[in-house]
Amino acid sequence: MGNTGASTESRYDGLPEPFRDAVDRFARYLASERDRSPHTTRAYVADVVAVLDHAVRMRAVDLPAALDLGVLRSWLARMRTTGAARSTLARRAAAVRTFSAWAHRSGLVAADTAQQLGVPRAQHALPTVLRVEQAAALVEAPTGEPDTGTDPVALRDALALELLYGTGIRVGELCGLDVDDVDRGRRVVRVLGKGRKERSVPYGVPAERAVAAYLDAGRPALVTGHSGPALLLGVRGGRLDPRAVRRIVANEAAAAGVPAVSPHALRHSAATHLLDGGADLRAVQELLGHASLATTQVYTHVSVDRLRSAYRQAHPRA
Repeated sequence: MGNTGASTESRYDGLPEPFRDAVDRFARYLASERDRSPHTTRAYVADVVAVLDHAVRMRAVDLPAALDLGVLRSWLARMRTTGAARSTLARRAAAVRTFSAWAHRSGLVAADTAQQLGVPRAQHALPTVLRVEQAAALVEAPTGEPDTGTDPVALRDALALELLYGTGIRVGELCGLDVDDVDRGRRVVRVLGKGRKERSVPYGVPAERAVAAYLDAGRPALVTGHSGPALLLGVRGGRLDPRAVRRIVANEAAAAGVPAVSPHALRHSAATHLLDGGADLRAVQELLGHASLATTQVYTHVSVDRLRSAYRQAHPRA
């Protein structure tokens, strides 16, 4: 099953063997056939283990009984009473529906009962977006050693921030970049996105300056025999991981005096600033690697909210 957390591990260990076998097969299905990330697989498995544990406590003895609609509703109701947010309920219900559909296709249950499971719609909060000047202050925050400007870690951090904001790529996509993925002649990066879909994303002159500085004086100082082709390296020479990038963004935001943000907030900011600047919605969709235009359209709501705020402040008839 893998490492899914202490409480999940203990619940998993307490399940009957047929239930554990189904969970293991489901995890392999998510990873190999659906190409889900390790993080998503762990989250789905944790939710499925939780509902099966609840079903066992309700004396379910086989998988069809565990996925009975009454058991599933009881599980969600119990979470509601403990104060679970609507977004949490929606996510967990989605995991159970995926498991139920897989179990039905695999012949483990006769009916896909979870598809009838209704939950409150998650409230989609508008993403955090920096103002243009705040984003500029953040990406320009890393500084090199006094008098030299060649601190390799600062050069790396500057490149990470420039690419996150300058291209709008995801933090996982950033960490997955290899040196050869950067086409400096055309100023584009080749990105492997969700579902292993590849796309090319342009970047600007400031990011090119950051690429040049890092490749000249940053990466050579960090590289080791086990670095491989990774573009962004940690202090021990390994590929930089998303957690380290999140720390970099948080630390540099504090240093720049801008609101606390995540790498994903820089992606939100890039998308919003593109639309504010007149970019076509479908072009932004392609740049961000969104499978659906509806996902990209959330940024139009951000822009409309900003327009409404400016209108209220400035228009005499507002």
